[in-house]
Amino acid sequence: MPQLNPNPWFFIMLTSWLTYSLIIQPKILSLIATNPPTNKTSTTTKTTPWTWPWT
Repeated sequence: MPQLNPNPWFFIMLTSWLTYSLIIQPKILSLIATNPPTNKTSTTTKTTPWTWPWT
């Protein structure tokens, strides 16, 4: 079965992961987020109970 031969596919997988890890990932991580998360104060909403007409 030729698909069990890891000879060409292992090299392709290894080079693609090395390319991603060493070249692409640092470029992506160096970008600044346009909308950075901020600490928001949580507001509690006051709910009123529903008045049922048949009670």
